[in-house]
Amino acid sequence: MIQVIISGYGKMGHMVEKELQNRGITLVAASEDITATDPAVAAECVCIDFTTPDAFRANYPFIARHFKAAVIGTTGWNDIRADVIKAFDEADTPMVYASNFSLGVNALFKAIQKASELLRGAGYTPAIEEIHHIHKLDAPSGTAKSMASLVEQCLGEKPEITSVREGEVPGIHTLTLKSACDQLTLRHEAFSREGFAKGAVVAALLTEGLKGCHEFIDLL
Repeated sequence: MIQVIISGYGKMGHMVEKELQNRGITLVAASEDITATDPAVAAECVCIDFTTPDAFRANYPFIARHFKAAVIGTTGWNDIRADVIKAFDEADTPMVYASNFSLGVNALFKAIQKASELLRGAGYTPAIEEIHHIHKLDAPSGTAKSMASLVEQCLGEKPEITSVREGEVPGIHTLTLKSACDQLTLRHEAFSREGFAKGAVVAALLTEGLKGCHEFIDLL
């Protein structure tokens, strides 16, 4: 059975801890400064990272060099994606990453892909709206960016993204595909962060025997 160290002990870190307990998986530590981890301990553990974009940018070289494997739930680093993947590949450390670890959101991604392929060239205009709590640091969300990338690739049209920050909303993502004749709406609403934590722990279990860097959706 795997052992885990959580990087970032905020709300998501606590949710991951609860999910690990539910599954009987050993949590070795939960750290606000993952670079302070003893490398000998890190070598036996999977790092599950839910920090901030700035923290991840500073910490990923250490995680790549010292941990057995990594699950990255932090978003906002797509501009350095090639550098991050290179660091993990060179260290021969398996890494699973996602803009959203919710199993429902990953099903949404597949639905978007299929619908966009079917409607390509049929006169549909796409639009995305994402709503999150006021504490979320990045906008648009990483999930909305992933949705937009899928739509652009499969429909051939670039969607506008609207970001809304209100209250304590865990996350609502909506894609509309509108033509002169009708409108298709694909929507996912998270009721809590629990789904993100469940998916991250599933990803950590998938790192056993894994090689290379992978998006979570490709491993499901």
